[in-house]
Amino acid sequence: MSNRTFTMIKPDAMKNGHAGAILDKIIKGGFRIVALKQTHLSEVKAGQFYEVHKERPFYGELVEFMSSGVIIAAILEKENAVADFRTLIGATDPAKADEGTIRKLFATSVGENAVHGSDSEENAKIEGDFFFSGLEQF
Repeated sequence: MSNRTFTMIKPDAMKNGHAGAILDKIIKGGFRIVALKQTHLSEVKAGQFYEVHKERPFYGELVEFMSSGVIIAAILEKENAVADFRTLIGATDPAKADEGTIRKLFATSVGENAVHGSDSEENAKIEGDFFFSGLEQF
């Protein structure tokens, strides 16, 4: 079992100046940052990252949104990392997210929901490796 998960602070949260507050909540949530970078996804790279959703009706909008601005990508470490991080970020729809969760505090809509969080250990590894080489993961 891995104790790592992957997250991105999305363009909406970056544009709204929430990156520092989100990182603070992550650290105070007991996560250790294993890798961190600020980057800007091209439409091609965003499409590759979200390829699993290619057949879904929201795919085009998602790719356009995720390539619309700067993001922060991070690999996080903690026991039970995937499940604990999903709890910390809250429901995809911020209106349905629990009080105090990242999405309740910083997201504006289902489409602009401030952060991405891996949904499984397998996807956390795949997503982390998409952004970071082995030399960048400590």
